[in-house]
Amino acid sequence: MTKELSSLTIVEARDRLRAGEVTAAELTEACLAEIEAADALGAFVHKTPEIARAQAAEADARLKNGEAPSLCGIPLGIKDLFCTKGVASQAGSAILDGFRPEYESTVTQQLFEAGAVMLGKLNMDEFAMGSSNETSTYGNAVNPWRRGNDDTALTPGGSSGGSAAAVAADLCLGATGTDTGGSIRQPAAFTGITGLKPTYGRVSRWGIIAFASSLDQAGPMGKSVRDCAILLEAMAGHDAKDSTSADLPVPDFEAMLTGDIRGKTIGIPREYRMEGMPDEIEALWAEGRAMLEGAGARIVDISLPHTKYALPAYYVIAPAEASSNLARYDGVRYGHRARLAQGDGIVEMYEKTRAEGFGAEVKRRVMVGTYVLSAGFYDAYYNRARKVRALIKRDFEEAFAGGVEAILTPATPSAAFGLGEMAEADPVAMYLNDVFTVTVNLAGLPGIAVPAGLDRQGLPLGLQLIGRPWEEGDLLNTAYALEAAAGFVSKPTNWW
Repeated sequence: MTKELSSLTIVEARDRLRAGEVTAAELTEACLAEIEAADALGAFVHKTPEIARAQAAEADARLKNGEAPSLCGIPLGIKDLFCTKGVASQAGSAILDGFRPEYESTVTQQLFEAGAVMLGKLNMDEFAMGSSNETSTYGNAVNPWRRGNDDTALTPGGSSGGSAAAVAADLCLGATGTDTGGSIRQPAAFTGITGLKPTYGRVSRWGIIAFASSLDQAGPMGKSVRDCAILLEAMAGHDAKDSTSADLPVPDFEAMLTGDIRGKTIGIPREYRMEGMPDEIEALWAEGRAMLEGAGARIVDISLPHTKYALPAYYVIAPAEASSNLARYDGVRYGHRARLAQGDGIVEMYEKTRAEGFGAEVKRRVMVGTYVLSAGFYDAYYNRARKVRALIKRDFEEAFAGGVEAILTPATPSAAFGLGEMAEADPVAMYLNDVFTVTVNLAGLPGIAVPAGLDRQGLPLGLQLIGRPWEEGDLLNTAYALEAAAGFVSKPTNWW
């Protein structure tokens, strides 16, 4: 019975809650039971059953009174990057050990006002720096999918790996994620769920622990395109506390899901045909093109000529912003503070605290970021990367000005890989996982990953759609048509 309830989509649960067929309390208890049985996945790192039960009781009261917004009584998981009042919010890092905010992030506040129930906090790569959820202070999150009969533990992707694993394994009905270079879309593709990165500025960043402030954007992860539309409507909106938040009305995204894309122009960028791309990814991309054509869309080939510079530009800009943002973690006001030897001063406290508190990947990126911002290299690296970013943005603007309404690409260069398989390789090999996603963050555009098929080992593969700025509704509708054509219904076998 618990699995039957926790496996519902948000839409299905909403309809059953409103019809009185199930209560928010029953739905919440079902999810809590599934979470308790799924510690092997490492998805939930701070469980909040008391908060969940209190919020479910409040939601049931609202439902009884007929005051039920779309998310009323819906159990969600919250990525550990979102500050939640009185609940540990560590960004997957030891340096924030013991940090319990006295405030609520704007996103979680809006979700709670919409009646959502928080089941707990979800695992993630430390400070969102990673593509495999192997840099977390809590240990690895594990993908609920397996390769055929092989019991090798696979990555759920990163940095929102806990969110992806929890949704795919039916531990919650939806989750929040953040996307700085693909951290919603890549995990969604690896676990067979849907993940949306909105336009930069559509969702408030206030109360979300920063990685790279000009790239970070929160978004929804769900079991369907419609679920993501419902979640986005609750998460989005102008916030005076975030200077980059756009003062734009939030449309009814769910109402825009007609599935009619006849006459729409979809671009296929030739630069995304990477050397060495696996045949299965190439074939899936061709199938996606055929699916959209079959739904009535017009497919055109386009050029995004500066794509090849996106990864190096991203891995200059993101570490540079990270080195600035992470300077605040010094052991003075909150979080971890190193034990000091007699005679140690403030400098030694900073050095020891940061050396102990940050993991290897965070240290690597902070050092890279500090290097590219240093006096002798600022123009050679950081300024040049900013200029490349402007060119990448212009490529997209020219494509959209030419009549293209969405762009179809692969979401990832492969299916999920084994935990540890890339950890000892050159870090650049891991960074290549972001090859199809970082351009969207550099240009500030909306992008969505939709599950579209399985590889020969039975692992999910996803396609990415990129939309025009502020037109998430149109993007979601195109994704809705792709979802319907793909008909992806596969679920992982419960081994945990």
